[in-house]
Amino acid sequence: MTNANGLNGVKAPKPTFPAEAATREYAASLDKADPLRALRDEFIIPSKANVNTKKLAKPGLSSESSIYFCGNSLGIQPKATAKYMEAQLDTWASIGVSGHFTKMEDSPLSQWQLLSEQASGSMCKIVGASPEEVAAMGTLTMNLHLLLASFYKPTETKTRILMDWKAFPSDHYAIESHIAWHGLDAKENMVLIGPDEGTYEISTEKILSYIDQHVDDAAVLLLPGVQYYTGQLFDIPTITKYAQDRGLVVGWDLAHAYGNVDLKLHDWNVDFAAWCTYKYGNAGPGAMGGLFVHERHGKVDYSEGEDSPKFRHRLTGWYGGDRSVRFKMDNKFKPIPGANGFVISNPSVIDLTTLCASLSVFDKTSMTDLRQKSFKLTAYLEYLLLKDSTDADRQFSIITPSDPHARGAQLSLLLKPGLLHKVAQKLQDAGIICDKREPDVVRVAPVPLYNTFEEVFTFVEVFKSALVK
Repeated sequence: MTNANGLNGVKAPKPTFPAEAATREYAASLDKADPLRALRDEFIIPSKANVNTKKLAKPGLSSESSIYFCGNSLGIQPKATAKYMEAQLDTWASIGVSGHFTKMEDSPLSQWQLLSEQASGSMCKIVGASPEEVAAMGTLTMNLHLLLASFYKPTETKTRILMDWKAFPSDHYAIESHIAWHGLDAKENMVLIGPDEGTYEISTEKILSYIDQHVDDAAVLLLPGVQYYTGQLFDIPTITKYAQDRGLVVGWDLAHAYGNVDLKLHDWNVDFAAWCTYKYGNAGPGAMGGLFVHERHGKVDYSEGEDSPKFRHRLTGWYGGDRSVRFKMDNKFKPIPGANGFVISNPSVIDLTTLCASLSVFDKTSMTDLRQKSFKLTAYLEYLLLKDSTDADRQFSIITPSDPHARGAQLSLLLKPGLLHKVAQKLQDAGIICDKREPDVVRVAPVPLYNTFEEVFTFVEVFKSALVK
């Protein structure tokens, strides 16, 4: 597959579809030609019978799969998860504490002391970084707190944090608390960048204008890579460079970008980033998160001696210290160079196990190829939704950007008032799982790892019938 961004940085055109595209046969032909179709077999697709039960049920209770378009909220379970968990539990049961240092020959997992590095070695390819720039640890909000503790350094004049007007509440709370922690007024120092007039989108130009307006008083720019509500993908490299050239530190919340869009955090010179792994990453509910710290911020200088390392200030913990001296217990912190120097404590091996299981599926492909399929899959969804109707007669509008380069695997559908619960129930009854956001939005996420073009066709068919009065 070719990159959706095209060759030599030239953006690929928006996919177009022939007259016969609005047929089930055409959708099936796209699936048959899909070089990534085998990846669907790596997952357990919830069955229609199971998704409505309130009792524990074995996968495969019904042979008829649901249509799961909710990977932007929680990804489905990889088949590898059970295998990896069994290996981990057997290791713990068999050798106990020795699991920290013993690599079991027939296990897909490293010894516990190295398991976070196993995860980082795969995760770094998803975000476009070196293994040393990525750490598997904690949760998204915890990691944002730790990163802000290191990167938000307000001065007498530069105190403000620029952010998205509709940031996920957890981000909002984290930023608010850090500003207050420094004894500053959150209302005064949180600068919310709102959408362009008459739209839900925030143009790159508007973000750059806010940077210019606050070049003398802003310390940090923190934005979502993909906006959770609208599904807009921001121009990360352009915004990052523009802000850094004007003296701002730039961080990104990649909760909805990780495993969804092609990222090049190192090449884009991003200062820091954090993400969860349970959405497009499929690592399980509340799974371990990840963080990125650019290599320039992770350097450790020993020029003044081994006992006097110089490094970027951060909240430190035992597991951020080098393994060679970790068990000396002499309270002399020797930070690991790179992102792992920001790790606080012994990471949960169970959480790392489910993360490594999900990463084993990503290791079978590339974000370039996944993005290429997603590019077409989401465009096909948009094509079918808009076909044979006009803005005036539709009962919904798409608030996600129409430019495929400005979105990932999600379209947010804004329904006319009063339709949400009716539509959501019709979709549920048909075994179609989507995310609804009060008061009027349905978020639809066809994930390239496991969703199909024919599922997109079926969704649109059911969705449109649900709108009929």
